[in-house]
Amino acid sequence: MSYPEIDAAARQAGLAVCGALHPARQPVKALADGTLVLLGTAGAFWPAFKNSPEHKDGVPHPVDRWSERVVGALAEDLGGNAHFPFGGPPYTPFVNWALASGRFFISPSQMMVHDRAGMLISLRGALHFKQEIDIPPPPLAESPCRSCPSRPCLSACPAGALADGGPYDLAACHDYLDTPAGGGCMTGGCLARRACPLSRNAGRDPQQTAHHMRHFHPR
Repeated sequence: MSYPEIDAAARQAGLAVCGALHPARQPVKALADGTLVLLGTAGAFWPAFKNSPEHKDGVPHPVDRWSERVVGALAEDLGGNAHFPFGGPPYTPFVNWALASGRFFISPSQMMVHDRAGMLISLRGALHFKQEIDIPPPPLAESPCRSCPSRPCLSACPAGALADGGPYDLAACHDYLDTPAGGGCMTGGCLARRACPLSRNAGRDPQQTAHHMRHFHPR
């Protein structure tokens, strides 16, 4: 099994490799060896999901159930073990894994930012392989936030819920989403996440963003 083969299989399923690491060299929680590959949504995800039985059956948590089926099938086909960021508590330490991969960073707003998808991150699972597979080095040597002059993630939030270094005012965010003005965030997605210059690379379908917002803030 090779990294290009894993990447190609993920893309065919509507997912993208968002990071990878060797736990023996970059110590992380819960794993000690082999190769860990993090999978997130790609531009093809939403069309694939909309045509899936999970989207059509009316049963709760359709995206999570789609992820279990698709990532589970990838693990079986590629010879790895599947892990998921949902289903807890206790939860699998995906934030720890993401940061250790060198492709995710903590932004000034304290939300994670990815070197390509910006703040529109949606990790759907991970594959762990017993063997060490050659993986490419992270494309950035440091956080992209260091070279971001305007830091729009701090100023774009209409609720003023984000501050440099935190904390995140969750109550203010939810209160704003309950107002008529909050409809823009509910249908288009968090303005602070969208304001990140890298977020335009995520290929995110607006319907996917609206789905995540409904899950974050049920009405």
